[in-house]
Amino acid sequence: MDRIKIILDCDPGHDDAVAIMMAAKHPKIELLGITTVAGNQTLDKTSVNALNVCQYLGVDVPVCAGCSVPMVRAKQIIADDIHGVTGLDGPVFEPLTKKLDPRHGVDFLIETLMASDGDITLVPTGPLTNIAMAMRMEPRIIDKIKEIVLMGGAYQLGNVTPAAEFNIVADAEAAYVVFTSGRPIVMMGLDLTRQALCYPEIIDRMEKVDNKAAHLFADLMRFFSATQKKVFGWAGGPLHDPTCIAYLIDPSCIETKPMYTEIEIRSEKCYGRTLCDYFNTTKKEPNSQVGVKLDKEKFWNIVEECIRLYN
Repeated sequence: MDRIKIILDCDPGHDDAVAIMMAAKHPKIELLGITTVAGNQTLDKTSVNALNVCQYLGVDVPVCAGCSVPMVRAKQIIADDIHGVTGLDGPVFEPLTKKLDPRHGVDFLIETLMASDGDITLVPTGPLTNIAMAMRMEPRIIDKIKEIVLMGGAYQLGNVTPAAEFNIVADAEAAYVVFTSGRPIVMMGLDLTRQALCYPEIIDRMEKVDNKAAHLFADLMRFFSATQKKVFGWAGGPLHDPTCIAYLIDPSCIETKPMYTEIEIRSEKCYGRTLCDYFNTTKKEPNSQVGVKLDKEKFWNIVEECIRLYN
């Protein structure tokens, strides 16, 4: 079986941490490295969080810190109301000994893609700054990207503004670069990820697996679910980023719909909106497959399968 080679570009983040957990061990996936970006918290914190998760789970891949600010806008927004002061509040980790790879995340992306046979899938689960910067610095990588499976956007309701989702609005210019790159894109937006609500009974189910990954999952999700309930009123926290990994493991767990997607970068009130042409009103060729329906049973079975791999 050919494993799917991926680079996980993330901003841990509770759901990013679960995505790392799932990608690192599953036999269908070969995790080549992790690049971090500012998003759920500042770059120094998201990088430490990625290192902590890797160290705790015994994940031996390079972790490279990337961009600390957006491509154009001066200020980086963070999601401390959801992810806490550290960006990964809840779990308590041992003193950190794993070190960052000295390469910049953008350089790692360029070097790894240029040395590849065009068989690497990029999996961005945070703002798209690193991916867009790599495309701008070395345009030859674009043809080397097999596919981009990302978490971001929404074809209906945003979560930072009425129009926009966090990962896109955090650096809409970067998202514009990625969505106009011409590479195949699979977009897991809020319309899809809000179907992956991690209710208390799901946390209990995973905790009963009773290994390191199970206990980390429970610690992460209990904190994450509490802040999601406080901010949005959900009874369970939506497991946004792991939908990307689940899709790579078993595409049948997510129904997608081809859409032409544009990124709004000029509007003051709608900045960062993903304008997804659900009904093909523009008659433009679709540039993305957008997640619309989650098979919840399959999804949670995949999550549990990944946790059990740490036995």
